Amino acid sequence: MAAFQSVAVIGAGAWGTALATVAARAGRQVTLCARNAEHAARIAATRANPRLPGMRLDPAIVVTSEMALAARADILLIATPAQHLRGAVNLLASHLTRPVPLIACAKGIEHGTHKFMTEVIAEAAPNAQPAILSGPSFADDVARRLPTAVTLAAKDEALASALVQALGSPTFRPYHATDVRGVEIGGAAKNVLAIAVGIAVGRRLGASAQAALTTRGFAELARFGRSFGARGETLMGLSGLGDLILTCSSPQSRNFALGLALGRGEKPPAGKLAEGESTAPVLIELAASQNIEMPVSQSVAAILSGRISIDAAIEGLLTRPFKAEE
Repeated sequence: MAAFQSVAVIGAGAWGTALATVAARAGRQVTLCARNAEHAARIAATRANPRLPGMRLDPAIVVTSEMALAARADILLIATPAQHLRGAVNLLASHLTRPVPLIACAKGIEHGTHKFMTEVIAEAAPNAQPAILSGPSFADDVARRLPTAVTLAAKDEALASALVQALGSPTFRPYHATDVRGVEIGGAAKNVLAIAVGIAVGRRLGASAQAALTTRGFAELARFGRSFGARGETLMGLSGLGDLILTCSSPQSRNFALGLALGRGEKPPAGKLAEGESTAPVLIELAASQNIEMPVSQSVAAILSGRISIDAAIEGLLTRPFKAEE
């Protein structure tokens, strides 16, 4: 398989900017593509992104708002929120003149279609080679060269391995995998569960409750994953259990922060997108279609929609019938 020399990142938010920095450190020629020209011009002029404060952009990174320019790269990383992925790929698809790896870097499930991220890519850009990047990572940590390990999955193992070689560096260690669905499910479901743990911490329910919610939440994630063909080793790995542990324990997690605010009776943090808020209702709909029991996730979805109060949800979870652990 030919070596990948150039990388384009679609989406110039904090995560997209951090990934552009990662690709530059790996020695690739990098293009960072912003949605609008004004944002692109500001980043290009200042070599900084206000969404990732304190970090200077590598001078070799080209910043643009022209999708046609980004489409020329050997690898394309799509760093838009999950619900905007299809729109970004639709814009990109008309500029693709050859098969090229399109790596989804969002964690979620599309509303309405119930499609996972690589399925959205396959529909919107039929000639693309879909892949998914997920794992325990924060944009600020990645940008500041703090050690980070993630999973990069594609159906073709040779492609996944080549992508890892192209993007990896001493402080950013991707592991390749072929269990695409397992990686997608781990990344999507853990965001919902992190909201639950944040609520428990905000309600001051104690460390024991936090640990219980994390482990019982993982049991739900695993049940859901197995029903959709995910492999156990993937769910136990970086993009499953590893990502769940991180997002259920750090205020840097937007999903945990949302839960924390809800638990305290405060307004959610302004301007911060928590993917779990969008994923929760879709996750529950998919679980119901397969008769998968997910009481913690169902409680989160009910709280977010206003169908139930936090106290009523807690009481409902605590008064469920006793059963064997699974």
